[in-house]
Amino acid sequence: MNTTSLTHSNVEDAYTRWAPVYDWAFALVMRPGRRASAAVINRLGGKVLDVGVGTGLELPMFGDNVRITGVDLCEPMLDIARKRVADLGLKNVDELRVMDAMNLDYADASFDVVVAPYVLTVVPDPERMLNEMARVVKPGGEMILVNHIGADSGPIALIEAWLGRRSAALGWDPQFPWSILGDWIARRPDVELLERRTLAPIGLFTMARLRLR
Repeated sequence: MNTTSLTHSNVEDAYTRWAPVYDWAFALVMRPGRRASAAVINRLGGKVLDVGVGTGLELPMFGDNVRITGVDLCEPMLDIARKRVADLGLKNVDELRVMDAMNLDYADASFDVVVAPYVLTVVPDPERMLNEMARVVKPGGEMILVNHIGADSGPIALIEAWLGRRSAALGWDPQFPWSILGDWIARRPDVELLERRTLAPIGLFTMARLRLR
């Protein structure tokens, strides 16, 4: 089982602190990943679970052919998302709930697509979260993941190692390796990797699309 040094308390406390400035601090750098995943979802359509919806930055990017349910561990982040939905009149957002990504309160095969933008690096047990995501996706449906993947070497790896010693305060793991996701896929004969590509800016993030057989 792959786990990180993060705890639920670390994550909830960190994102409660981040909530008031999250959009200002992260909206621009994470926008390409949100747009890329939303573009795929808009082509697929259907019932979508947004895991780690946060302040709802991607919610206005979804088309009318998509019905969105969003969950997040942090209530202050969801409060901002709820205000965004109300202010923009987003009629395709069905529900925003406080929920643990590692223990989703939905029945098996409930959604056509599950998207998790920038979430794998912030949960204590990424494998458990992946299992939960796969459980609630219908056969033939997709899981879409966008995350920073840690560098293997070089100056960026050194910076990530320095940040990694502060992961509890940051609320995420800057050294997250692809092997956590790759090894999980290899153990799941019911999961197919459809696409893996780096995203702007400067390949800082990676989008992975998985299909449930």
